[in-house]
Amino acid sequence: MIAPHGGTLVNRVVPEAKLAAAVEKAKSLPRLVINHDLARDAQNIARGVFSPLTGFIGKADFESIMDSDRLISGVAFTIPIMLDVPAADTVAAGEIALYDEANPETPLAIMEVQDIFAWDKDAAAQQVFGTTDTAHPGVAGYGERGDFLVGGPLSLLDNDRGPHAASNLFPAETRKVFEDRGWKTVVAFQTRNVPHAGHEGLQKTVLGLCDGLLIHPIIGKKKAGDFRDEVILEAYKVLIQNYFNPERVFLNILPTEMRYAGPKEAIMHAIMRKNYGCTHIIIGRDHAGVGKFYGEEDAIEIFARFPDLEIQPIMIRGDFWYCKRCAQVASDRTCPHGEEEQIPFSGTIIRKGITEGAAVPPEVMRPEVLEVIKGFAKPFVE
Repeated sequence: MIAPHGGTLVNRVVPEAKLAAAVEKAKSLPRLVINHDLARDAQNIARGVFSPLTGFIGKADFESIMDSDRLISGVAFTIPIMLDVPAADTVAAGEIALYDEANPETPLAIMEVQDIFAWDKDAAAQQVFGTTDTAHPGVAGYGERGDFLVGGPLSLLDNDRGPHAASNLFPAETRKVFEDRGWKTVVAFQTRNVPHAGHEGLQKTVLGLCDGLLIHPIIGKKKAGDFRDEVILEAYKVLIQNYFNPERVFLNILPTEMRYAGPKEAIMHAIMRKNYGCTHIIIGRDHAGVGKFYGEEDAIEIFARFPDLEIQPIMIRGDFWYCKRCAQVASDRTCPHGEEEQIPFSGTIIRKGITEGAAVPPEVMRPEVLEVIKGFAKPFVE
C-alpha cells in the first residue's frame, strides 16, 4: 500500500485508557474557543488526514510553505493549516485546551503552544490563492482571520465522527478497507457537487484503470450556492446503489472546508487522499477553482512541479457533454460532432430541474439522483 505523506500516518488521538485523565487535565488549562472549521482541522490533524502535520503550523513551516510550497523537512505542502488568534497575548507558550464553539462545554484537544507569530495576510493570500482580490472567497476568509498564528502539536480528546459518522472513516480505517478488499490501486474522486452523468462516466472509466474507486466528497464549509453536505451524500448513495458494482466503489466523506485555491488545493487534495490510502486521484478542468481566478488546466499543470508526491494524478482534459450521435459521454477531445448533437452537463439545467421542476434529460442526470435532490427543502447553501 502507498505510504502516507511524509512516511508515517500521524495519530494524535488520545487512547481511551488515558482519555478521562486527559479531559480532567484539559479542564485545568487555559482555554481557547475556536470555530467549528478549525475544530475540524484539529481533528483531521490528529487522525492523520494532514500527515505529516502533528499540530497547527508553526512559524518555520509556515514560512517554508510561503517560500517553496514545502515544509522545512522538504515534504510537499501547499496550504498552511493555521490556528489564528486576534492578538499576540490571546494565548501564552505552554499547554492550552482547545474548545469547539459548537460544543463549548467539552474540551476538544490539548495543544502545546510553541509559536505565536504575526502573518502577512495579503502575502499569504497571494501565495496560496494567486490573488489578493477579496472577491475570491479564500482571500476574503484570510482577511477575516486573526492577526496572529499559533503553532504547536496537539492531542485530540473529542474524536466524535459528526453527523455522517457511518461514512466518516479515518485514514487508518480506509486503508484497512482497501487492504481487506485486495485493492492495490485506488483512485480518489474529489467532489463538492452532486453527481451528473459526466461524473458517472468518468468514474466508471477510471475503474477500468484501478482496482477500486473512492468517491470522497468534501463535507464542510462551502460558499453560498453550493450543494449542502447531506444532499451530496444522499445523491451519491442512490447513484452507487443503482448503477455501480458495490465491490469496486467506496463512499466516504472528507470533513474539511473547501478553500477554492485551485492548483494549490489540487496538490493538497492529492496529499490528503494519499493519506487515506489512494494511489491515484482524478484531476480535471478547473479543479478546486472558483470564478475566473484560474486557468482551466492550471490544476493539472502544477503537478509537474511535484514529481515526488507518489500519488499519481489521472489528468482529465477538455470539456464534456453527452453526444446524441455518439450515444455516450464525449468531449472536445473525442467527439467530432457539432453543438446540435450535444447535451451539455449544465448546472443551470440541473438547478432549474431542482428548483422549478423543469425537465432534466436522463443523459444529464439519473432520474433517481434528481428525485433524491428534489426531496430536500433546501438543497443549496444559503
